[in-house]
Amino acid sequence: MTGRGADNCFECVGPASVVQEAYACWWGKTIVLGADKPGSEVTLPSTDILHSGKTLLGSLFGGIKPRSDIPVLLKRYELQLDEFVTHEVSFEDINKAFDLLNDGHCLRCVIRMD
Repeated sequence: MTGRGADNCFECVGPASVVQEAYACWWGKTIVLGADKPGSEVTLPSTDILHSGKTLLGSLFGGIKPRSDIPVLLKRYELQLDEFVTHEVSFEDINKAFDLLNDGHCLRCVIRMD
């Protein structure tokens, strides 16, 4: 489409084979957002890294550091998350909650454990 490739490539699925393909397909920065199963390995040609300047970046949780950043974000809580809850059901009606979500009639459903 561009005639020369893109400046950034985002891999959002996760399998090592897809990461390798995304990295091989173009010249620039590949950002990995997807997660493969633990222990999976990605193999890359060293010549791509040394000669072309290609970059492979991982971005877990959008790049935040959960241990230090989440407490700060909680203190700065400004988003009214309660407004996103559109339904509440009891645990006995959990299947109804899934039906509401699957049918697109619910944004977020809270399941009460009473």
